[in-house]
Amino acid sequence: MSVRVRIAPSPTGNLHIGTARTAVFNWLYAHHHQGTFVLRIEDTDAARSRLEYTENIKSGLEWLGLNWDEGPFFQTQRLDKYQQAVQTLLDKDLAYPCYCTPEELEEMRETQKAMGKAPGYDNRHRHLSIEEKQAFEAQGRKPVIRFKIDGDRTIIWQDAIRDSVSWQGSDLGGDMVIARAAESDEPYGQALYNLAVVVDDIDMQITHVIRGEDHIANTAKQILLYEALDAEIPIFAHSPLILNQEGKKLSKRDGVTSIDDFRKMGFLPEALVNYMILLGWTFPDSTKEIFTLEEAAAEFDLDRVNKAGAKFDWDKLDWINSQYLHQMPADQLTDLLIPYWQEAGYTVDKMDRGWLESLTALTAPTLNRLTDVIKETSVFFSDSFEYSDEAMDLLQQEGVTAIVTEIIQGVSNAGSISQEDTQALIKQVTKSQKVKKGLVMRSLRASLTGELHGPDLTQTWLLLNQLGADKTRLQQTLAKIAG
Repeated sequence: MSVRVRIAPSPTGNLHIGTARTAVFNWLYAHHHQGTFVLRIEDTDAARSRLEYTENIKSGLEWLGLNWDEGPFFQTQRLDKYQQAVQTLLDKDLAYPCYCTPEELEEMRETQKAMGKAPGYDNRHRHLSIEEKQAFEAQGRKPVIRFKIDGDRTIIWQDAIRDSVSWQGSDLGGDMVIARAAESDEPYGQALYNLAVVVDDIDMQITHVIRGEDHIANTAKQILLYEALDAEIPIFAHSPLILNQEGKKLSKRDGVTSIDDFRKMGFLPEALVNYMILLGWTFPDSTKEIFTLEEAAAEFDLDRVNKAGAKFDWDKLDWINSQYLHQMPADQLTDLLIPYWQEAGYTVDKMDRGWLESLTALTAPTLNRLTDVIKETSVFFSDSFEYSDEAMDLLQQEGVTAIVTEIIQGVSNAGSISQEDTQALIKQVTKSQKVKKGLVMRSLRASLTGELHGPDLTQTWLLLNQLGADKTRLQQTLAKIAG
């Protein structure tokens, strides 16, 4: 059997991390089995579907490296196929027109609640006579089409993640609406989700339906539709949901959830995909946490997908992202950082490319996200900066003024300096001022950056020297101490 899987997002919003994680699992499974990954856009919700959301979904999948083999297919271009399926079910007497009004359905639900019953359709129009149908139509009622569900039936399937799953027909809410009421003179309107998705999966020969566990009830309904349409039932696999820290399904209320948001926050696609894979699946070597899509695909199978929901952990995502940033070549990372510098208003266009790459190499070990570079490098792009409280405490210690004064003289005499020059000057000041080297180093860092902690001091000094900024900052520090 040739594996065929699909991801079928609805373009009613931007690509969500839950949908993206489902796409990752489908992509991995297809590539592990040299199968086909299909993209289908379920856009029949005309009121909420937007072209910009479709483009966002496509660009988000591409950014993550989840290129599809077939599609995108659009449900709005396949409406005739759904109409044919509805008619087939009507002809088989497996579906029927229901003329209930919204008010009647609401009254029915209120009665059920008052009696302590679960709300659901009571199948009251399943056996209407021709005369009763004609009477409703004479009133101008437009029927929905309902599919007959046997309440005594137990639907059982072998789930590739959850093993044996069973669902009682009586728990499915009564006969299911599969087509809306018609808006014109047609006998019925547009087919609804459960029927459309089954028709699509049959037509596209989908062999495995891998999706979130929140679809389990839909699966029970869809199995009945597969049977009614005399089609082969695919293998179902229901992956765990992504949860927030309270153990509830991750939603917009938890803040960032769209792939676009993660991109803007400075996460790399490789790192985000890596993390999403770990949200529900573990590498055979459980100690291996950093891996590519291709490495994961080589090992991926559904039997290693967890049944329990996975809590989203920002610290873990930051750590994984940092591993990719720290290993990236400076020239490649610089290309990624330039847009963030530009957005912050830093004049990188006027900077020497070699200088920028040296700055990247200096600060890369401090980055968890690309956006961190704005704060970490601000001191290199600003003519003025604030001194931290601990830096000012250090600068006001006895002997620091003399240290800074001698460093200024050394810089003035040398002009541009080398790494050897910096070491020699620090050694000279330490000896002449009869102080410890640590005090000289801390005084120098506080003078150049306004902080007592940061990346390699020598490289920081050299980069500032190339800008001609080191002497100016040392002089500003003297004025600050005196003032």
